[in-house]
Amino acid sequence: MNIKVFNIRLAKAFCQDDQAKMNEFLDGVEVKLTSTNFVTTGSADYWSAVVFYSPKTAKSSKPENKISEQELSPEESKIFNALRLWRNDLAQKLDWSSFRICHNSHLIAVAKSNPQTLEGLEQVSGFGKARTEKYGEDILAVLNAL
Repeated sequence: MNIKVFNIRLAKAFCQDDQAKMNEFLDGVEVKLTSTNFVTTGSADYWSAVVFYSPKTAKSSKPENKISEQELSPEESKIFNALRLWRNDLAQKLDWSSFRICHNSHLIAVAKSNPQTLEGLEQVSGFGKARTEKYGEDILAVLNAL
């Protein structure tokens, strides 16, 4: 198992880029465990995320996991953007970085499959029982509002 540490700086000038780098990395590995911690220094505050991972094996590399935002249809882009707004609003309320709730790749997978039930959401890449129980009702509400 390998370990990688990411520091997500809170300053708006860095936050999006730091999260994008982490999301890009996460799309290419099998995540085994994560741990996050808020770090406060005299000059800068940031989230430190430790990722325990293994390289993706050919068996787990699914083509649908590699869909980028640019490959979404106009309707799927609308869904993705609504889900991203929901996630960012929730992260702001919780004072978390948005990646702690869902990665962009997870939201893209939801936009592509557009599940209508919790059981359907649980089948989407990146969603298991725990994430579905935690955020499923909110995600279905966003999907049904569109």
